[in-house]
Amino acid sequence: MMSFNPNDLVAILPELILLGATCAILLIDLFLKPSQRDVTHWMSIAALAVSACFVWQGAPAAGQGLSAFNGMFLHDGISVVLKQFVLLMSGLSLFYGRNYMRERQLLIGEYYLLILFATLGMMLLVSAGSLISAYLGLELLALSSYALVALNRDSSVSAEAAIKYFVLGALASGLLLYGMSMIYGATGTLDLARISASIGQVEHPGWLAFGLIFLIAGIAFKLGAAPFHMWLPDVYQGAPTAITVFIGSAPKLAAFGLAYRLLEGGLGGLSEHWTLMLAILSVFSLAIGNLFAIAQSNLKRMLAYSTISHVGFLLLGFVGASPAGFSAAMFYAISYSLTAAVAFGMIGLLARKGFECEEIEDFKGLNQRSPWYAGIMAIAMFSLAGVPPLFGFFAKLLVLKAAIDAGFLWLAIVAIVFAIIGIYYYLRVVKVMYFDSAADASALPLPSDVPLRWVISLNGLALIVLGFAWGPLFDWCNRAFGI
Repeated sequence: MMSFNPNDLVAILPELILLGATCAILLIDLFLKPSQRDVTHWMSIAALAVSACFVWQGAPAAGQGLSAFNGMFLHDGISVVLKQFVLLMSGLSLFYGRNYMRERQLLIGEYYLLILFATLGMMLLVSAGSLISAYLGLELLALSSYALVALNRDSSVSAEAAIKYFVLGALASGLLLYGMSMIYGATGTLDLARISASIGQVEHPGWLAFGLIFLIAGIAFKLGAAPFHMWLPDVYQGAPTAITVFIGSAPKLAAFGLAYRLLEGGLGGLSEHWTLMLAILSVFSLAIGNLFAIAQSNLKRMLAYSTISHVGFLLLGFVGASPAGFSAAMFYAISYSLTAAVAFGMIGLLARKGFECEEIEDFKGLNQRSPWYAGIMAIAMFSLAGVPPLFGFFAKLLVLKAAIDAGFLWLAIVAIVFAIIGIYYYLRVVKVMYFDSAADASALPLPSDVPLRWVISLNGLALIVLGFAWGPLFDWCNRAFGI
């Protein structure tokens, strides 16, 4: 029987604060002139910061956690780590997108509100203790993302990307919902903990396996894993770059949370089945992502295929279905999100009205114009490639170790081969910046926004610092999984 406990509100306090702040910003923004949009910007940043403080303050002790609303909402170490970085990436996205959106007359209240609602959806998603709460969080994120991609209504490319995203996203949500209904029919419960406990007692295990297949398909779409990746290159390319910064970073953390909650939290007893499925998805993602990225001339599209390959690496942490593997996968998701934010943020930083700076050729001679920005972009490319001693190298190393420890040596070898192949298209960007002459369009003045320059510089330098001092962050991830 469902019952309400007022103490449950304490567990969900950061989400309530973010929801209340978003509603307040919605009302205040109605009375602001376009020239006063900075008020909305800083209120949104403040809302994310305050929510992050309450997440940190309410963090449970290591190895402990609590549930609220009859198990529908989980507050544990895993949710705390993911929420902190989801809030951080959302804040970075707002910093990187302000000038870009302002120059295109897209800096409207809806931009901030949709990102805040999407962030709220991600926070609910990573704390899901039930199939219902997981689906609600996922749809809040998805619907906000569809609208964000279509925010530039005057662009036919953005409209096309939004339609593709919506149609394919609706299909994936349908597959996920159908899988959930099969699991509910087989177990008689929506609670993930109860589903996990009842797996060995199911009368019709075939229905459970049937639901698992659809669940994997839906998760693979949300992650962008091949062969469910069709939406990702078109959406990354078609969306305004400020939006691509957001959907290319924070939602990957939420997708990890979705995969962990559903697969390990609910269907851990079927791990011998879903680990093999994820291993196959990993191989497809590594192959398609790296090979197709080589042929791209559009940088956003190249980074989209790069994302697919990184999803293949992230899945290496899942194939062992062990706390050590999940910790490595979470660490990898954090590493990728921080690095992708720099790469996409640099595209938005160098773009101007009438010049999107999306082609690889647009970065010609960047070192001649700004050695600092060229260096930051090179750091991002090398980190994505997994070059030591940058952050991305240790993230790759840890998921490879997790796969090998789980007995998937062949999968680790495949990943290493494709990682070597992937170095080529990252080095091509570095070569263009340092060894080619500047093109006419790319000789436009560099941005003068001081906060943006500081934030993206600190984000880039963090990839070096975390490359030398990744231990505390990895220990934090380990503690979240009780290691």
